Amino acid sequence: MIIHLTKDNFKDALKGNKKILIDFYADWCAPCRMMGAVLEDCHERLSVPVGKVNVDEDGEIAALYGVSSIPTLVLIEDGETKSVTVGALSEAEIKEFVEK
Repeated sequence: MIIHLTKDNFKDALKGNKKILIDFYADWCAPCRMMGAVLEDCHERLSVPVGKVNVDEDGEIAALYGVSSIPTLVLIEDGETKSVTVGALSEAEIKEFVEK
């Protein structure tokens, strides 16, 4: 399931999931749209839930994680940032990012 995260549900999503992959994106960003399509296609095969944060609508969340370029994926485990990657990835690269 892909969870659309906002300032209203972000903390609950972190508390409710031991591990979560967060996609920071913007609607106008072509690489973000490409990565969004890949995540839509593969999210059910990932071992973690996927959350999406629109940086134009919830920039304060992006600022908390130091997001300055998009798309950015942040893997959070037990409320702490485990790893970060910037740029569009393939399904195989996303799986590797989540599982490392």
